[in-house]
Amino acid sequence: CNLAPVEGYERDVGSRVDFVTMNPSVVERTYGGLRTKADHDRFGRRLRALNSSILWIPAFMAKGGEQHVEIVNNLLLTLGLPLRAAFPSLRLMHAVRGYWLTNKVYIKRPTTGLLMYTLATRFCREIHLYGFWPFQYNIAGKPVRYHYYEGLRYRYRSRAGPHTMPLEYRTLHRLHSLGALKLTTGKCTGR
Repeated sequence: CNLAPVEGYERDVGSRVDFVTMNPSVVERTYGGLRTKADHDRFGRRLRALNSSILWIPAFMAKGGEQHVEIVNNLLLTLGLPLRAAFPSLRLMHAVRGYWLTNKVYIKRPTTGLLMYTLATRFCREIHLYGFWPFQYNIAGKPVRYHYYEGLRYRYRSRAGPHTMPLEYRTLHRLHSLGALKLTTGKCTGR
């Protein structure tokens, strides 16, 4: 999620990338809004590493997202990358949120993880989710990062944020208990 890097994390996340999500806010937060040549170059290197993957950008979920998408599209065209950009419609986002609301899961806006799980239910017979843990500390009491690749801190219980992550976790854990998915929050074990 959020243009997560693979390089340096292969042992944990694998090395094959076919589908990558990117919140438009990443352009501003991680790449300085692409205001400098250095930001452009760094972002270009990251996009090149995706090869011919699909880059899923939910541009219409939040205000201003479409502006960042225009910048990304221009960069893709300028660099001539084989990457394919996909932009889910706002209608799809509303449908996903509506699905959860009708099932009494009162989310503000689905996280990328919940969105991807919801879509996967339409295409996959078996779904495995790894690492979704919306709490500041793991079971052993050690701090947990919001994303594995950055030191960003998230106030999981804040009402100001766009997501209701503890509720999403409880929902996914319940689905795990029912056998609808396999949720792994600790160390992965070999088969």
